[in-house]
Amino acid sequence: MIIVMKPKTPAIEIQRISEEINGWNIIAEKSIGKHQVVIGLIGDTTELEPSRVQALSSFIEQVVPIERAFKRVSREFRNGEPSVVAVPTPNGVVQFGQDFPVVHIAGPCSVESESMIIATAQKLKQVGAKFLRGGAYKPRTSPYAFQGHGESALDFLATAREQTGLGIITEVMNVADLEKVAQVADIIQIGARNMHNYSLLKKAGSQSKPIFLKRGMCATIQEWLLAAEYIIAAGNSNIILCERGIRSFDSQFTRNTLDLSVIPVLRTLTHLPIAIDPSHGTGRSEYVPAMAKAAIAAGADSLMIEVHPNPAQALSDGPQSLNPEQYQDLMAEMIQVSQASDCRTKLTPQSAVLTAV
Repeated sequence: MIIVMKPKTPAIEIQRISEEINGWNIIAEKSIGKHQVVIGLIGDTTELEPSRVQALSSFIEQVVPIERAFKRVSREFRNGEPSVVAVPTPNGVVQFGQDFPVVHIAGPCSVESESMIIATAQKLKQVGAKFLRGGAYKPRTSPYAFQGHGESALDFLATAREQTGLGIITEVMNVADLEKVAQVADIIQIGARNMHNYSLLKKAGSQSKPIFLKRGMCATIQEWLLAAEYIIAAGNSNIILCERGIRSFDSQFTRNTLDLSVIPVLRTLTHLPIAIDPSHGTGRSEYVPAMAKAAIAAGADSLMIEVHPNPAQALSDGPQSLNPEQYQDLMAEMIQVSQASDCRTKLTPQSAVLTAV
């Protein structure tokens, strides 16, 4: 249930209403929008009559029940207003959300060496990427595959940020590593294999760094949103949802099935920003450009694309990685799609001028 306050309601009145609701053993959570304040009621409200809530104050515009299992991440919880995830980076604050330019995240699947990640970051910055992605800890299907360099790779990512100013996004796999990952990462990624790791979700919610939550490979949309609910219920509302493809019956020609329909579906269900990962979604570098452009046309807030200086020699996910030159060409095409799309009219300002890499 949410309470929509009338515009220009005095702050002292909002505080009084919240305190009275808290006395009902229900948590009153305030959300400040552009024009209105919404108070979300968290707890057992099944027997709470909307008329009782409405009677609390003449400043209450309306009381709206929320029927969905996911409460805080629902679009209704913010009265239909999309949320913004603002991430400080050395180059300035980057904002993820519907009213902001598409945020570009790029980099290799895993951090292979300090020189490799720094050189890649420098090239990505030239073409307009805002964040460098790279795995320090890598969950792999085979126990014999490259698992990442771990803590030393975090140091390499920190150096790349110092030299380029790009924000860093990297994955955490377990609760024990969360603190040291958070010391380096500007955004913490929880990958598809850990979407159902509820202990990790709760712990990620108890710290302040934004969370990049990937959809589980067999997860329904509701399961995905409930995973986000675990994070936000623990106190962290800075969540970016990332569709990375789901496991389907045809794995012969693509790695996964990239579900671009989640973009319009999620717009009706949640206020959270939406990212698309066409690299994992297809598993084939030749299909990445088409899916990236389609995602922008559909209204994605962010794109995460794997870029490696030499995909043929990559220690992980080489077949789905673009090289820097291919990424530069794709960036130019994405700008054109963005400018032509009714869903997106803006992109990162520095991406309008491409320089050679």
